[in-house]
Amino acid sequence: MAAIGSARRRPAEGSSERTNDGAGKGVRGVSGIHGKRRTTHRARRRGARRHGLLAVASAVVAIGATAGLIEAGQDVRRTTAVPEPTPPPVLQPLPAVPTPTAAPPTASPSAVPTTAPPPSPRPKASRTSAAPAATSAAPAPAPRNSLFRDPGSQVVQWVRANPDDPRRPLIESRIAAQPAAVWFAQYNPRQVAAEVRAVTRGAAAAGRTPVLVPYAIPDRDCGGASQGGAPDGAAYDAWIREFAKGLGAGPAIVILEPDAIALSDCLTAGARADGFASLARAGATLRAANPKARVYFDGGHSGWHPASKQAAALRAAGVTTSGDGIFTNVANFRTTADERAYARQVLAALGGPFGLGAVIDTSRNGNGAPPPGQWCDPEGRALGQTPTTRTGEDRIDAYLWVKLPGESDGCSAAPGAFSPEYAHGLATG
Repeated sequence: MAAIGSARRRPAEGSSERTNDGAGKGVRGVSGIHGKRRTTHRARRRGARRHGLLAVASAVVAIGATAGLIEAGQDVRRTTAVPEPTPPPVLQPLPAVPTPTAAPPTASPSAVPTTAPPPSPRPKASRTSAAPAATSAAPAPAPRNSLFRDPGSQVVQWVRANPDDPRRPLIESRIAAQPAAVWFAQYNPRQVAAEVRAVTRGAAAAGRTPVLVPYAIPDRDCGGASQGGAPDGAAYDAWIREFAKGLGAGPAIVILEPDAIALSDCLTAGARADGFASLARAGATLRAANPKARVYFDGGHSGWHPASKQAAALRAAGVTTSGDGIFTNVANFRTTADERAYARQVLAALGGPFGLGAVIDTSRNGNGAPPPGQWCDPEGRALGQTPTTRTGEDRIDAYLWVKLPGESDGCSAAPGAFSPEYAHGLATG
């Protein structure tokens, strides 16, 4: 800015204006007083002109300096001003984490079992998460079924012994490949602990839950086709204690004495009371031997007793203090939907404890119940829901094959014996 204030202004081309280089230059033919006066006058005019030029120059310098200060001040403000704060970036919300829910989809009837061990030893319906938003990740494989398939069952033995039978492929895939209960129907106090232990150890080695059926209570089956059992209550108590020794420490499902409650009307009042007391002691013994064992008491089925009557008998037999729930439809044919509704009615009539659940035998109920009176290996029946502990149904802990499909009621073969003809009929539906 200083360079602007000190520069000289050059006269325009052809102007009469002169520079201030010497006083007498350019004045010709003037002498004497007039000359002096002219000289003095001109000198004064030149002095005034010089003062005017100096004033103009000073003004220019002042203006330039002021402009420089203003511009410099603006530069200072530009360089020293505090920048305005940048607003923080807007954070995108994190993906929602799905929370577990209590109701996965109900498994549909299929020859392939639903697979997946439950999160706890208790074999109740497992919870799933609500489906998260679709991503490019591959879906997790279906969980494995937690139930044990007995490699020594009658149907497995038949499949091994009959490789060329044309019925074999269907019986093997639809029945032998499915987990099913193991029955202990002999009154054999010296052997039963070892027999039970063999099953529970095999199940533990496979990481599966066995389904065990003690079936030796006195007056079993009211003297019918499956009669037998222990000679009296004391003998039964001893047999149950031996049975309990084989339970091990892993999870197990115990179906305690099918028909022992629902069929008790055939007994005298005294015998019925004794039988119920035996069941209460048995449940307590089994649960004390293995706290991971779930003990279910006889609930009959939906076509038998009213729910209120069955609940009263169950309460008398100790289910609310010595059991974990009820089982229904064992060796019967009632539909799963009917049994679910009935089981919940019985549980509601019991009134608690809240943790009581139900398991349903679905082994032969694919086509529902046969006509009245046709209970022994009836024709036209079909396999039901494959065994699973993932029912997706409130208070329904599992669908089980308690009665192994193909084992006779006593018409197509001896009671409890495997009948390939009957098994094939169930597999074809």
